Amino acid sequence: MATNITWHPSLSRNERNTYRKQRGFTIWFTGLSASGKSTIATALEQHLLHLGLAAYRLDGDNVRFGLNKDLGFSETDRNENIRRIAEVAKLFADSSTIAITSFISPYRADRNTARELHAAPSAVHPDDEPLAFIEVFVDIPLEVAEQRDPKGLYKKAREGKIPEFTGISAPYEEPENPEIKIRSDQRSVEEAVKEIVDYLDAKGLLKLNSADGRGLEY
Repeated sequence: MATNITWHPSLSRNERNTYRKQRGFTIWFTGLSASGKSTIATALEQHLLHLGLAAYRLDGDNVRFGLNKDLGFSETDRNENIRRIAEVAKLFADSSTIAITSFISPYRADRNTARELHAAPSAVHPDDEPLAFIEVFVDIPLEVAEQRDPKGLYKKAREGKIPEFTGISAPYEEPENPEIKIRSDQRSVEEAVKEIVDYLDAKGLLKLNSADGRGLEY
């Protein structure tokens, strides 16, 4: 644990939101490998950018090959992987950017920790509104995921070539109360994106009222 550190005063979250004309929050995709998480997350990021909103997607390609390249796939390493991702997502959200994460994140406790991190009050600006955390469970039957298996990972896991593979030799704990649940084998990518955007709009997360009361809508 770091010691002798002091939080330096900075802009409040509300000030950043006003200057950037949008709210920051995190959309947390979870689900089995080959469930379609990354496909939907990529399409969502593109759609939000087309709306003129700042959004950024975190997934295995830009995290596992960089920030978390020192981690394996043991339960301990998976926990640390998600902890780091949650902290980075919170930083993006705090900067008034929409953070989109796409990871299996198999353990319920780790996802709950990520949610609690976003809800925690600021040490310097306790009046700042909490950061919204939207859990999107991309649900799919295991047999359908195995049929898709674009990278051949399930086949290798069944053959014992990949130890601790989620859904085969390691557990996946389904979310109990996700904000959004999508059966990706029953809905198109476009339908999934629309459902998420409709939810965000209904919650007022895609619009921001300025100090003079004028609505800034996208």
